[in-house]
Amino acid sequence: METILALLVGAFFAAAVYLILSRHTVRMLLGIVILGNAVNLLIFTAGRLTREVPPIIGASMTTLPSGAANPLPQALILTAIVISFSFFAFLLVLTYRAFQELGTDDTDEMRLAEPKNDPLPPGGY
Repeated sequence: METILALLVGAFFAAAVYLILSRHTVRMLLGIVILGNAVNLLIFTAGRLTREVPPIIGASMTTLPSGAANPLPQALILTAIVISFSFFAFLLVLTYRAFQELGTDDTDEMRLAEPKNDPLPPGGY
């Protein structure tokens, strides 16, 4: 099971990097969302996957039973989901506002501070 999830995490990372390197801000935004999900899945996989033994400490025990999944990554993932959703909402609003102002989501066309016919600065010293 961990092998399949590791392959899925790799596919998520590859897709996220591909989308983040795009010129369009909507694709970048989707890449960031996929990257967040890949990191969450990586942390979840690192915490061990078991269905047989729940990560619950019984009344007569002082520690987790052997073979139980680590509950700490699951708690971290719950926090990361909330943070990544708020980050996604903020970026979505920024992207929408930039599209309203500039009329495009292409980052090359968004360069208002750089005039189109200005000569490039010197490349070396």
